[in-house]
Order: sequence, then structure tokens, then C-alpha cells
Amino acid sequence: MKRSKIHVYIAFVASNFISIMLTSQNSISMVPQNWEIYQNAKTNFETFEGISIVKLEGKMFVKDVNLTHGTIEVDVYAHSKRSFAGIIFRKKDHNMEDFYIRTHKSGQVDAVQYTPVYNGESNWQLYNEYQAQLVLKQSGWNKLKVIFKDKIADIYVNDVKVLTVDELKSENTSGSIGLFSLFENRFANFKYSTDSKEMTTAIKKDLSSLSKGLIKQWQITEAIDPKKDPVDFKNFGKLSYKKVETETSGLLPISKFITKPNFGNFEDNLEAYTIAKYEWSENAKTFKTFYFDYSDKIIIYLNGVLIFKGNNSFRSKGPQFMGHLDIGSNKLILPLKKGKNVLHCVVIEQANGWGLIGKFE
Repeated sequence: MKRSKIHVYIAFVASNFISIMLTSQNSISMVPQNWEIYQNAKTNFETFEGISIVKLEGKMFVKDVNLTHGTIEVDVYAHSKRSFAGIIFRKKDHNMEDFYIRTHKSGQVDAVQYTPVYNGESNWQLYNEYQAQLVLKQSGWNKLKVIFKDKIADIYVNDVKVLTVDELKSENTSGSIGLFSLFENRFANFKYSTDSKEMTTAIKKDLSSLSKGLIKQWQITEAIDPKKDPVDFKNFGKLSYKKVETETSGLLPISKFITKPNFGNFEDNLEAYTIAKYEWSENAKTFKTFYFDYSDKIIIYLNGVLIFKGNNSFRSKGPQFMGHLDIGSNKLILPLKKGKNVLHCVVIEQANGWGLIGKFE
């Protein structure tokens, strides 16, 4: 074989070896030295049914691993107690992508959920389009898998694709990978690779018919502790506001832009509020219909006059009330004056998704 051909052959073999190495599956043993414990998570590494497992309540991440795209798998031990168990990816600081099974919701429409975590806060109430109905195994192990690349993720449970997320929300392009459990769950057989060849080509939603009249920019304050600073309209003008953009749908995910004083504890969080302000002008006195929704609670002022109070908190309207947002859920007929008009929306949040959406007909 000629020298040039040998060089080409060696380069070909080396290139394919590197490719195999980059896409090969990596198993991460359930031993403490492989994992970084997040905040106050509770962990117990032990042997169960002859294999190494972790009993986890909270979040933990694989040490020294960051993925831009790839595949992550883990097994979760089946039980029927209320709990959430899943996979986290592209974690940076307190922002990350998260999907999980709700073990107590087997067979229901929200047995699987995806949510971005913004500044330590889960936001599942804001994204009910990213939930799926699924019957989970009631004994043995349920296998979870996510394949992600760019803005898309495919979610599998027991080797069946149950959900495609066509627009990952965190805006992180890479980050740590790990596990999440609300209430205790057993995890085993954690694996990952940089292989994302099985990805779905997602079909983008056409939101053009919904965009007319949407409020796409708000001014919001920092998060405020109501125990220290109770809501008082006389103080609204003294506060600092910053401009923020909504998502294409008109949804404003508030936790993306501001951090709550108390976060990451779900229903154990303390309430906080922000004031979302929207200003515009009218050429004459008129009436307009304002459609809106919010999470968790809201107080609305129009030109300094209190016109609405509402509560959409989780289970506030019955044990099955989830608090999901739908822009058609509420409407007000607003009496507007000639010249500048101002809406002040006090949006109060405890947990599960701090959000606001509004449009004018």
C-alpha cells in the first residue's frame, strides 16, 4: 500500500474512532463521587434489588458533564404515591430544562410534563401544551429517555415516544445534566451520549391568527415581598420598571426576568408579587375588550382605579384545578379615555408558574 493511501486509511479510521467515542453511551454509577447535590436535596446511595441506586428528593447533577445535544436515559422505580421524577438537561445556574413523570397521575392527561425552570422556579402551569397522557407501570421500573438538539426535545417513556417539545424555553444552548424528584423516588441505570440522530423534525405552530391585539411588551418591577411592602397603588409610581418581551404566544413568563425572594420550594414558597404595567394612547374616549389570564393571583388597576381581583392558584377552584393559563378565560370591558391609558397588573405568585397574558379585541 502506498504511503499516501496509508495516511488516508489511518485518517479515516481515526475519524471514525473519534465519532464512535463521541456518540458512545456513558453510564454514570449511582455513587456519591459522580454526583453534585443541588441546594438541600436529600440523597441515599444504596443497593436495591441487586443494583446500585439513589433515593432522591430534590435535584442532583453529573459532575463535570455539559451537553449541547444528545440522549439521556434513567430508570425510575414504580409506585403510586404522589411524586414527580424526571431528567434535567442544559442546566446553568438556576435555569434549566426539566421533564418528569407524575407517578400518581398514571392514565391522566398530565402524567408527563415538560417545563423550563427559570431562576429556580418550575413553570408547568404556563405550558399545558407540553403535557401527555400515559399509563405508567405500577411495579418494576419505568424507563425515561430524552433526545434533544437545538430547540427540540423528544420524550420517551418505556421506549415509546410520548411528547415532542418543539420549542425548548430556557434559552440555554448547553449545560449540566441530572435528575429531579419531588418527594422521594428511586433512580438507577443513568446513561447519556451525544447522539441525537433519532430526533423528530418538529412542525412549528402557526400563531399568526392569534397575534392580533396581543400585548407583546410589558414593564415590570422586581419581585416584592408583600409582608414587607403590601400592595398599595399610591406607591406604584415610585417603583422602578424594566421593559420585557413576551413569547410569540403573548405569554409573559415572569420568573424568566426576575427572581423571587423565596424560590424552589414549590407549595412551601412564600408569595411574592410584581407589577406589570402597560401604557398606550387612544384618539378618543372608547370601550375595548381586554382578554387575559394569569398565575397565581392578580389585582388590576385601570388609570388608577381597581377593576378586578382574581385567584387562579393550584387547586383554588377544586382538587382537579391545575391553574393553567388560557387567554380566553377572563375578559373585561375597559372604559378608556382620550390620550394615555395605563393598566397596572399586580401578579402574585407562590409556585408552579408565574405568568401573565393579555390582548385587546
